Amino acid sequence: MTTKNSGIYKVMIVDDHALFRNGLKLLLNSFPEFKVIAEAANGIEFLNSIDILPVDLVLLDIDMPEMDGIEAAQQALKKYPDLKIITLSMFGDEDYYYKMVEAGVCGFLLKDSDIDEVYSAMCSVVEGRNYFSQELLQNLLKNIKNPEESLADFLDLSAREIEIISLICQGLSNIEIGEKLFLSKRTVEKHRANILEKTDTKNTASLVMFAIKNKIVAV
Repeated sequence: MTTKNSGIYKVMIVDDHALFRNGLKLLLNSFPEFKVIAEAANGIEFLNSIDILPVDLVLLDIDMPEMDGIEAAQQALKKYPDLKIITLSMFGDEDYYYKMVEAGVCGFLLKDSDIDEVYSAMCSVVEGRNYFSQELLQNLLKNIKNPEESLADFLDLSAREIEIISLICQGLSNIEIGEKLFLSKRTVEKHRANILEKTDTKNTASLVMFAIKNKIVAV
């Protein structure tokens, strides 16, 4: 569902507060690579809109009337698996993160993030990477209730694999991880594949959540 044309990514904002949408739209349209071409106030409007007006990237609120962000993301990604979705989050939404990850979203941003972080997140996601606000991850780790003991030994994760998981949680790409650890991109990809198999996770986003929840790494 890629619609990039002349270097511009088409963006949709989905949030039930018009004032927030308008402010975010002004900020996003200041980025030369991105243009907001659509808005929606709830999940139903969002799903109806993308059938008519395809976009590359969606900034999606979680808590909305009519249809929330979780169900909307599930339905949208089932129909358009290449669609990139960044969840707009507030502190206190942690219970929903795992559901959004399972739905297939590419990233999480706090609604009070500064504009530089918003830009970094959007660039990371359209380039095929995941993005997690570090502040959000710290808060998620702090609020985990009765975390299990680390599963690293039980899963037979090597020191190198744990090191790579930590760097993945920091948002580094395979190439960046390779440069940091003096490994080839192919070697990092092999490690990543092994890690996903050992942890029974299907993608980077679910791996990050799994690693934090089970205290495999400290963010």
